[in-house]
Amino acid sequence: MKILVVGGAGYIGSHMVRELLANGYDPLVFDNLSTGHAWAVPAGRLLEGDLADRDALQKTFQDHQFDAVMHFASFIQVGESVTAPLKYYDNNVSNTVNLLAAMEKAGVSRFVFSSTAAVYGTPDAFPILENTQLKPENPYGRSKLMVEEILADCESAWGLRSARLRYFNAAGAHPSHDIGEGHHPESHLIPIILQVALGQREAITVNGDDYDTPDGTCIRDYIHVCDLASAHTLALQALLQGKENMVYNLGNGKGYSIFEVLKVCREVTGHPIPVKIGPRRAGDPARLVASAEKIMKELGWSPSFADLHTIVSTAWEWHKSRAAI
Repeated sequence: MKILVVGGAGYIGSHMVRELLANGYDPLVFDNLSTGHAWAVPAGRLLEGDLADRDALQKTFQDHQFDAVMHFASFIQVGESVTAPLKYYDNNVSNTVNLLAAMEKAGVSRFVFSSTAAVYGTPDAFPILENTQLKPENPYGRSKLMVEEILADCESAWGLRSARLRYFNAAGAHPSHDIGEGHHPESHLIPIILQVALGQREAITVNGDDYDTPDGTCIRDYIHVCDLASAHTLALQALLQGKENMVYNLGNGKGYSIFEVLKVCREVTGHPIPVKIGPRRAGDPARLVASAEKIMKELGWSPSFADLHTIVSTAWEWHKSRAAI
């Protein structure tokens, strides 16, 4: 089956393409390479294009008969979304509408959407369940929730079937070390810490140490990128088999503070990794920890790289290999 992977040259999307190939699917990547990398896409599978270009979208669906679409092409930096909200609503919402319109016209009705834990804001209880109140606290989270609501409307209007996967902090790299995280500039905690260990930064700046958590730093649930990809594959299979309109959290159910992540990174790299304390980052909840029991029960998903030490180790091997080039 042919699957269109929008944003498939990015961090999570490129791992998704590898997972699809391993499971016998025929993925094709649509990406403008603004944050993704052509080297991350297997040869012959990249269509360079932009979701803002409706003509390019229409031609893509005319030229190929897709069985489903997987959407990873979003801006993801919480802090930037606070200072540049229109950029996020334009790309994350308006461009997704363009994609859905092209799908409707082409008669493609299965859609796997990369959502986020940011739709929950700061929950009142943990771990976070799928029926936890949705109250995003930043434009990034609001943009993702808007798309979820649009998907519900399309389900009612023209029969779209979607899987909305709300995942927590993606981390790690493919065990082959061929692909991994490569944002420019980097905004995610673990790769920034590892850049310090590689001598590419002098220190790691912790954004706030006065949160209402045991050590004062934000707590997050880290999930390996390959585990994310396997969950997406199970959701895709369920859609292709007729299941409708799924919403799932994706996480490991265990939270780690920034200082705890630093400790593991020091153990893995053998580097002291000096720290500076900076101001809080706008829009950051103190704690986000998932319950993924629903997808485990309904689709049989289970993480293969649940241990933080393993997650960091795969990322470390990837970043070392890139630094050696």
